[in-house]
Amino acid sequence: MSNKAKSPLVPKLRFPEFRGTEGWKAVPLSELISALDAGVSVNSGDRPATENEIGILKTSAVTNGIFEPQENKVVFDEVERGRVKEPVQAGTIIISRMNTPALVGANAYVEISLENIYLPDRLWAAKPKSGTSMRFVAAILGSDKGRAALSKLAKGSSGSMKNITKPDVFAYLIEAPSPAEQQKIAECLSSLDELIATQARKVDALKTHKKGLMQQLFPREGETQPRLRFPEFRDAGEWKPKALGEVVKVASGQVDPTLPPHCDFPQIGSENIESDSGKLVDLKSARDKGVISGNYAFDENDVLYSKIRPALNKAAAPTFEGICSADIYPIRPANDELQRSYLLYLLLSPRFLDYAIGKSERGKIPKINRDDLLSFEALVPLLAEQKRIADCLTSLDTVITTATQELETLKTHKKGLMHQLFPSAEAVEA
Repeated sequence: MSNKAKSPLVPKLRFPEFRGTEGWKAVPLSELISALDAGVSVNSGDRPATENEIGILKTSAVTNGIFEPQENKVVFDEVERGRVKEPVQAGTIIISRMNTPALVGANAYVEISLENIYLPDRLWAAKPKSGTSMRFVAAILGSDKGRAALSKLAKGSSGSMKNITKPDVFAYLIEAPSPAEQQKIAECLSSLDELIATQARKVDALKTHKKGLMQQLFPREGETQPRLRFPEFRDAGEWKPKALGEVVKVASGQVDPTLPPHCDFPQIGSENIESDSGKLVDLKSARDKGVISGNYAFDENDVLYSKIRPALNKAAAPTFEGICSADIYPIRPANDELQRSYLLYLLLSPRFLDYAIGKSERGKIPKINRDDLLSFEALVPLLAEQKRIADCLTSLDTVITTATQELETLKTHKKGLMHQLFPSAEAVEA
């Protein structure tokens, strides 16, 4: 995308039938799309949605990809003033005009027609002009380059939220090929989007399965046995209730993260622990993160539990030595009654999650203190059963990790493909 007319550009990667044809030309976006007309202004208040109404679409529901209204339906007690639009037909796109990192240029291709939809002022819909592929336009606007260009168009007074205006968007120059080549590119990217969506659904299904499985593998409140038990333990009797403080030790005494050797150790904060999964992400040394306040030391015998905002359900079992924020408890088994791998899933279990949330609601920032943590009544099976449960959930986590990596690979492939399919002034085919 560019504000200056340029000589025709040619992408690095072109489908065989278009090789040797003329290059892409810069045209105003207004030659490719037009805005849907606004209807009567409404203020719905808190009236219930009727059977044929979608409700006002939340801005957060618009992300690059395919818009699925059944997943983004908004009830009327959450809405704000909006405008009634004409029916949004399949093949249109909904675009965010807000200049925030997450939303600038974000757009959603409408896969199916919507009879009635209310759009807040910060969203608007556009339809294609003759010969335009809206999937192609959506790909252009939603690309890293496109969103960066749209961000530069944002206007607003100092200190106010800057927005992107329709006139500026429609006047903006976009490089586009013939309608036939637009359609070919759109079909290619659509096929890849379908693969990505299918893989994303697989990841979500696996995560949902894990949550359901954990509800069955750990006793619920008021119960002393799980509802699902491995065959070899069905006659092993009830699990023993013990205060968590009887079977674990929590680290005490802090280290200075600015001094060797701790300054060069991996430093883990709550932001480095992924919710629910126990996965550690974006690890850096204390020196690289510029950490200066006291930290706890940990090693491969500890489980790290984030005490801040327990509802996020963050716990991890590192396989290395490092230091962690004071907002994290390094916890390890105190004796041979408890396996570390089982402790990890115990701290991620639904019953402990509910307990931690209940104990964390007293302060401005939700957190569970050390005494409440150690007072939790843990139900502890035999070591062999602990291992069986932990092995089962570890295997499932491995499957989820593999599926997630496959999803990320597909997304990376799409980005790389788009760099090849769309021309740029910096990389033009000779």
